[in-house]
Amino acid sequence: MSTDPRAERTKDRLRRALLEACADRPLADVSVAGLVRRAGVGRATFYLHYPDLDALAVDACAEVVRDAVEALHAWRGVPDPAAPPAALADFFARIAPHAPLYRTLLREGGGGPLGDLLHRELRARSRRERELAGAPAPDLIASAVAATFTGVLADWLHDRIPSSPPDTMSAHVWRLLLSLHTTPLR
Repeated sequence: MSTDPRAERTKDRLRRALLEACADRPLADVSVAGLVRRAGVGRATFYLHYPDLDALAVDACAEVVRDAVEALHAWRGVPDPAAPPAALADFFARIAPHAPLYRTLLREGGGGPLGDLLHRELRARSRRERELAGAPAPDLIASAVAATFTGVLADWLHDRIPSSPPDTMSAHVWRLLLSLHTTPLR
């Protein structure tokens, strides 16, 4: 099923406008009126695509979910606990500029609309990977991986974990997730 390129361009303008607006202030201080002015679209056009600002924010931040899922699976062969994929450190570094917006959508502990989306997508990808590898307990481990990563990311964004630079954070997360994958289950 193809999508209308005009609608995609409009949604892209709205997403970019939201990210620009949230670079200056929290999502709660952004209005639909100001956002549509910034995007150069009409208010009715906004509501044609999104029911509210939160829905737009989740859509604008959905790329972070795809980036996280890909970063965690950006390795081949036997994973080295001492060497997380470079994409994982890049992921942590790239989210910093929009941390206030992500904190709004990804609450402490991993809840919120972005947290729910991240958990769902990561659980599905991890499950598929484990099934393809013939690893035991794909549902259990995939759920644990998704919950761990989502919760740790959220708490890092909310400063509930002592401040760590992105490369250190990626190394810690990588070892945590590998330990989940390698824990013997009986």
